[in-house]
Amino acid sequence: MSSQIRLRLLPRARCFFDEPVQVKVTRLRSRQVVALRARSTDERGVVFSSSATYRADDRGEVDLNKHPSLGGSYVGVEPMGLLWSLRAEALHQHFEKGKSLKPHVVTISVHDEEEGRVLAEATNERLLLGGGVTRLPVNEENINGVLFTPPGAGPFPAVLDLNSNPSVKRAALLANKGFVVLALCIFNVKPRNTKEIHLDRFRDGINFLQQQPKVGSNGVGVLSLSKAADISLSLSAFVPAVKACVWINGCSSNTSFPLYYNKHQILSPILFDHSKVIHTKSGAFINKYAVTNPLAEENNGSLIPIEQAKAQFLFVASEDDMCLNSKAYMDQMVERLKRHGKDNFETVCYPRAGHVLSPPFSPYCPSGPHGIRSNYAIWGGEPRAHAAAEVHLWKKIQEFFRAHLSCEDADKSQVNK
Repeated sequence: MSSQIRLRLLPRARCFFDEPVQVKVTRLRSRQVVALRARSTDERGVVFSSSATYRADDRGEVDLNKHPSLGGSYVGVEPMGLLWSLRAEALHQHFEKGKSLKPHVVTISVHDEEEGRVLAEATNERLLLGGGVTRLPVNEENINGVLFTPPGAGPFPAVLDLNSNPSVKRAALLANKGFVVLALCIFNVKPRNTKEIHLDRFRDGINFLQQQPKVGSNGVGVLSLSKAADISLSLSAFVPAVKACVWINGCSSNTSFPLYYNKHQILSPILFDHSKVIHTKSGAFINKYAVTNPLAEENNGSLIPIEQAKAQFLFVASEDDMCLNSKAYMDQMVERLKRHGKDNFETVCYPRAGHVLSPPFSPYCPSGPHGIRSNYAIWGGEPRAHAAAEVHLWKKIQEFFRAHLSCEDADKSQVNK
C-alpha cells in the first residue's frame, strides 16, 4: 500500500447510514487510471462488493463528487455509486441490516488499474443510531417490537414502522430525525406458519406509542412497504388514531391472509393466480401479474375501504416493481378516493425504481427471498434510478409526517378501544 496516495472520506469517515460521504483520492500521478472498490459483509455473512474505474485529473486527484466512473459497477458522475451499487457475490441475496447498535462497515480501497495492488484504503462506518437516541425492546401483551426515542424533552411526532421482517433500520434512522418510532414486524410467527393476521396487534402498538411521555402528536403515522402497506391501509380505515399513512409499493386490497379485528374477520385475502407467476432463467420469479384484479367482483371482500379513513395518505409506487403492480393499485386508490369526494392523498411515482425502496445508499438488490411465497422474487428497478428514488423518497417521508402529525394540543388520554 502506497504511503503517498491518500484516500479521504469527507466530511468524516463515521456518519449516519442515510448520509452521503465525499470520496476523494489525492497524490496520484496526473491522469493515472485507478480502480476504486468497496466491500462490505452483512449481518448474515453475505459479502457485497462494487468497483469503478476512474482517471485522475491533471493534479492527480479523483473526486467522486465531480469525476465520472469510466466503467465497472456504474458509469458517470455518481458520488455515492460505490455504496448503492454494492452487489452480493451470491445470487438472490437481500442486504440484511437490522441490528441498530452495530454500524454498517464499508471498506473502500484504491487499486492500481494495471497491477491491481492496493494504493490506499479507508473504512466508512455508517451508523443507524445517533447519540442520545434510546432503543427499548418491547415485549408486553400483544406487542413485540423495538421503540426508538430521540434525545430531549420533546414533544415528538410518533410513527409506527411496519415491516415484513424484524429490521429496525428505518425506525432507528427516523428517530435520529426527531420521531418516536415503534418498529413492529407484521408476523409474530414465520410467514409460512401464519394463518391469519389480527389488526388488534397494530392498534395496540398505536396505543402504546400514544402513551409514551415524549409523544406529542395528535395521532400516529404509519410507514409501510409491500404486504405491510395493505395493513397500513386497513389501520387507516379502521383505527381513527392513524393520521398519516405512507403506503409504498403495496396492494389496494388485503393480501395473502384473512384479516381479523376485534375477533371478527373483516377482510378476506385477494385471490392469487399461481399460473401467472413468471419463471426466469436465474431461478427467481416475477409475481407481479399473479395477484388478481382487486376490482373484480370475486375480490369484493378483500378491498380495503380507504374512503372511510380520516388519515392523510402518501401513496408511493415504483413503475418497475416486479413484485406487485403498485402503480395500477395506486391509480385505483386515487380514483376510489376521488369518487368519494376525498382529497386526503398525494402521490409519488418513480419510473425506473423497483419494489424494495429502502433508506438512501442501501445496496441495490435486484432479487431476493420472498417471505410469503417461499421463492426468490425479482424486485425490479434500474440501479441508478432506484438509488435516486430512495434519496428523494426518504426526504419526502419526513416532510409528509412533519406536515400531518401536529404536536400541538395533543390529548393522549384517548386511546383506541
